Amino acid sequence: MSSGVEADIVLDAAVVLTLGMNRVLGRGGDAAGRGAQALAALAAGRAEAREAALAEVRTHERALREVVERNARIAALAETRAKLGADVALPPPLRPGEESAQELTAWCAATDRLLDEAERRLSEHLAAQVTAQVFTAPAEGLRADTGRTPPPRRGGDDDTQRTLERIMARLLPDAAEGERRAVAEAARLLAAVGTAEEAESVLHEVRLRIREANRRTEDARELARRRAAEREAAEQAEAERRYVLDSITAAFEDMGYEVQPGFETLTAGDGSVVLTKGAWPDHSVRMRVDGAARVEAAMVRERPAESEDDRRVDVEREREWCAAFEAARARLADGGIRSEVSWRVDPGVRELPVGGASRQTGGRSGQRERHRERPT
Repeated sequence: MSSGVEADIVLDAAVVLTLGMNRVLGRGGDAAGRGAQALAALAAGRAEAREAALAEVRTHERALREVVERNARIAALAETRAKLGADVALPPPLRPGEESAQELTAWCAATDRLLDEAERRLSEHLAAQVTAQVFTAPAEGLRADTGRTPPPRRGGDDDTQRTLERIMARLLPDAAEGERRAVAEAARLLAAVGTAEEAESVLHEVRLRIREANRRTEDARELARRRAAEREAAEQAEAERRYVLDSITAAFEDMGYEVQPGFETLTAGDGSVVLTKGAWPDHSVRMRVDGAARVEAAMVRERPAESEDDRRVDVEREREWCAAFEAARARLADGGIRSEVSWRVDPGVRELPVGGASRQTGGRSGQRERHRERPT
């Protein structure tokens, strides 16, 4: 390995889980401690202890995500409650701290029951609103706005009224305003029916519209879940990328290198860095971390080599860099970042590229002398 190297990266499960927990918690705290235990056991070679610690991390991380889902449902029902003007109690969200996985799971189970009851009561409140509007206002003047408190009832067919309210209770409370309006428009036809047959026909139409409204509401819920999962995956990938980049930076800084943002883009956080040393006036290493899956590096010269002595120094610098890279790999492995070199060039195999010509650190272009590469 010298002027070019590529290595595939695999994060230890303890790192991945701990990063996820820290994002959920919004801080390090107990989650970081649990992950550290698993990594310490890994570094010490205690397989049984590592598996036990990792199992605990995995269980805790899963419980935290369950809490996040319940908190999201609480927030959604609170928004629905406000729109409907309903007096329905909701449990407070949980801000996880030092709770055990068992305590978090127990909270989720108890909260599920409370949320199911709150959703049922919100549906009943919405049903009562629409039913009251149907039987207390003229058909042509019935409000489609189901988010306001209805006026007092002024009579109507009690059986039909009870039937409508029972059917309306099936409408999911977080149905969109347009969906609620469509149901209300069908229901208000009951105010003008003259026979039981006509009333049943209207009620049938209400059932169909509620079924369609609920389907669309479930679709909207699923879309929201997918988008939340996509955001979660993107945030996790960014957390993993930052962990790898920060760990690599710290490893080389500890070995005496200066690490600066790369020159390839104007954004300092894109994963491109430049490694230099005080004893390297003419050399540097351009490194790029591609997500959290690959690291690519290339040693370059700041000016062209002009003599055999320059080329001798190049080989010395390449050997020094080769040893430093292997030492960094060992340090990173202790931090849960395993790497496998997929391509490299031995010191002195080819002349070092100069400055800006090497900005693509790991490019597999025709410049490679494939017959001289050493597979690993």
